[in-house]
Amino acid sequence: MTSGTERLAPVRLPWLLSVGLVNLGTYVAFFGPLAVLLPQQTEALVGDGKETALAVVTGVGAAISMVANPLFGALSDRTRSRLGRRVPWITGGSLVGALGLTILSGATAFWQVVVGWCLVQASVNASLAAITATLPDRVPVPQRAWAGGLVGLGQTLGILVGAGLAIAFGGTRGGYLACAAFLLLSALPYLLRSADAPVRDRPVFSLGAFARSFWVSPTRYPDFAWAWLTRFVVNLGNGIATLYLLYFLSEAVGVDDPEGGVFVVIALNSVVVAVSAVVAGRWSDRVERRKVFVVWAGVVMAAAALLLAFWQTWTGVLVAAVVLGIGFGAFLAVDLAIVTEVLPDEAGFAKDLGVINIANALPQVIAPVIAAPIVTQLGGYTTLYVTAAVVGLVGAVAVVRIRGVR
Repeated sequence: MTSGTERLAPVRLPWLLSVGLVNLGTYVAFFGPLAVLLPQQTEALVGDGKETALAVVTGVGAAISMVANPLFGALSDRTRSRLGRRVPWITGGSLVGALGLTILSGATAFWQVVVGWCLVQASVNASLAAITATLPDRVPVPQRAWAGGLVGLGQTLGILVGAGLAIAFGGTRGGYLACAAFLLLSALPYLLRSADAPVRDRPVFSLGAFARSFWVSPTRYPDFAWAWLTRFVVNLGNGIATLYLLYFLSEAVGVDDPEGGVFVVIALNSVVVAVSAVVAGRWSDRVERRKVFVVWAGVVMAAAALLLAFWQTWTGVLVAAVVLGIGFGAFLAVDLAIVTEVLPDEAGFAKDLGVINIANALPQVIAPVIAAPIVTQLGGYTTLYVTAAVVGLVGAVAVVRIRGVR
């Protein structure tokens, strides 16, 4: 547990909701494209090689994200301005992210899609790194899982709202522009009432020390290392399972309207995740336990993946969406609480959270490498979802190795 958290005053619900709204906007910018727009656009531009092409664009974008989140997080930690150290990065990230989405809206060649998506990943990760750091900055430990559940709603609803905007505004151009507008509007409530206190001191900058700060020794900080590994492996399983959802509904399940099917699945899953995240977060805070929630969340998510592997009907997909929502909601809330309690450097919350967030981005690089050959050559969607179940369960069990959190 990081030092100094005991002196934090309890936070109020309106402030937490404004933080959650920024998260919502960033995840709309991520998941509107990922769920619907990028697959549609890639298929239109590339045709038969869509699986490989989609793997390329999502993989390259994730690689950019993996670098951008900790880098901009570290810069946020060191920012000294009258607006505070988080607000400038949330503002700039939202503006440049909207520009990237606008570029995607007009892309007529595959290389333009890659460039636009990389710009979105880099800039929106700057905003995400800064807003995530406000939790250890401002929220006391007894509120962490509840706060994590409320903030996690942004990620959950971002998938729903992003897919909804992509479908409602018809076609890739309107969908991208709608996501861009939402990204900008969602940041305004926090920016207008952030109360992000300016930091006056200016530590001496050393490039060598700055570069070395990104390495967090797993032997010196084993709890941090296990928290990183837990998130990485669980997200790898989730990434393997969700990458080809649109194609799965079209080709394996035989849904007549796969885009509409994606929205229905995401909507159902999002409602369940939202309820599960808040309930599990409050429950975890009340009983002062974290790890047992993560383990059982992994078991439930593995069960959902197995349903998709062996019950490839529309009914099976809907049941799996509910089961997955129960598990993933609990994981979102409680895992975030665990992470904020094992951060090693109180002066570098955003940097350390950025290192943790590599565990979100790196699976997006690796998942396409694993998923594409499985779908095309090694057994198809049944093998894909069995693989996702095994990987995700192994990740969740790794949480028991964390010693500093109950």
